[in-house]
Amino acid sequence: MSERNLTLLTDLYELTMMQGYFHAKDANETVIFDAFYRTNPDGNGFAITAGLEQVVEYIENLHFDKEDIDYLRTTGLFGEDFLEYLSTFKFTGDIYAIPEGTVVFPREPLVKVIAPIMQAQLVETAILNIINHQSLIATKTSRIVHAARGDGVMEFGLRRAQGPDAGIYGARAAMIAGCIGTSNVLCGQMFDVPVKGTHAHSWIMSFPDELTAFRTYARLYPTACILLVDTYDTLNSGIPHAIQVFKEMRAEGIPLTFYGIRMDSGDLAYLSKEAKKMLDAEGFTDAVISASNDLDETLITSLKNQGATINSWGVGTNLITSKDCPSFGGVYKLAAIMDKKTGKFIPKIKLSENEEKITNPGNKTTYRIYGKDSHKVIADIICLVGETFNEDEPLLLFDPIATWKKTLLAPGTYTMRELPVQVFKDGECVYHSPKVMDIQKYCKEELNTLWDETKRLVNPHEVHVDLSKPLWDMKHELLDKYHFE
Repeated sequence: MSERNLTLLTDLYELTMMQGYFHAKDANETVIFDAFYRTNPDGNGFAITAGLEQVVEYIENLHFDKEDIDYLRTTGLFGEDFLEYLSTFKFTGDIYAIPEGTVVFPREPLVKVIAPIMQAQLVETAILNIINHQSLIATKTSRIVHAARGDGVMEFGLRRAQGPDAGIYGARAAMIAGCIGTSNVLCGQMFDVPVKGTHAHSWIMSFPDELTAFRTYARLYPTACILLVDTYDTLNSGIPHAIQVFKEMRAEGIPLTFYGIRMDSGDLAYLSKEAKKMLDAEGFTDAVISASNDLDETLITSLKNQGATINSWGVGTNLITSKDCPSFGGVYKLAAIMDKKTGKFIPKIKLSENEEKITNPGNKTTYRIYGKDSHKVIADIICLVGETFNEDEPLLLFDPIATWKKTLLAPGTYTMRELPVQVFKDGECVYHSPKVMDIQKYCKEELNTLWDETKRLVNPHEVHVDLSKPLWDMKHELLDKYHFE
């Protein structure tokens, strides 16, 4: 999964356009592309960006092997002069990105590529593939973790993921967004994250009886003794046998440091409440009651509302596939072309009859605005690079579409933070990717900057992404130029 050359992980039209630029334009023409998304997945109030570390690895290893060149030659689409150019290809541009684990909102660039046009075009597909996938799973996970209300959520989805990469990097994204562990051992090895698991029904069935299976497991793993109790009869067999084993461990002086039961079927609300009564009656008040079985944020919320006593959740299919919202929808759009004579960027805009598909032109950055006292997010503002703000002056925010909707922030009542950081400079990486568990800590801090109304799962409050006045003016000058209203 590492040290792979993913250069041909691209759509064919990226390469055919590259050859077109090679012959029809100045191949060294510097451009800006923005990668962003238009709508929060799952009807959420925000998204969580993830995948930057893999983008860095992809860019650092970007080159065409001889086998790649030989394959492209067999397509009959590419001339030898272009293939010769590819044989010495290297990314030489700049990349800016919002760090992983950051709470983000629609239309703000998550990744900005400033590079010669052929280079910037080539990297489109892979950047979108990586950022779209991990940001989707991170956002889905954040919903599930929120629904669990402080209980531990474990990622159990590897066997249902759409292939090895989706399982590995989906688990990585899930850890960023707050899972306490993953069942994916390779993910644990690659990213130094906790791995967790219990046992399957086959363990119970392979023994002469359930009690023997439980006793054997308890001897093997006394400090991680979570017993699956629904192989035969949860209330009349599984839980009583688990309690018997816990009693034996207690009598033998084995510390019950991490122990409990897991249920994977049946009426989880009813069964968990009955299990809690039975465990408490025998003095096992701190036992873990874990559940799995096609869980998601909706079902977890329902179980919580029904008074379920579950305090640990193993979530698989619906998390790792983001089953009810299987795509993130990120796009990659040209925003500016450098004028060689002046060295300034000429803004470019994509028009559409669909208002939400009209792009924001120019060389941009994004600032986050917080309430000075609350430390909560007020809004984000996309502006042109080089614009300055003074927190001791009033700040006017206005909706970029419904411009009559305005908010005037008084001096000294807000703070601002620029979100993107430089990742590549002249083709060299200048950014150090944090460890996943450090990103998780940062992500938790990010989520704490949101009001509860923005984090609710249904009909969340919208955090507005505004445009600065200079960017708004630039955009509308271009709209007028193309006679578009």
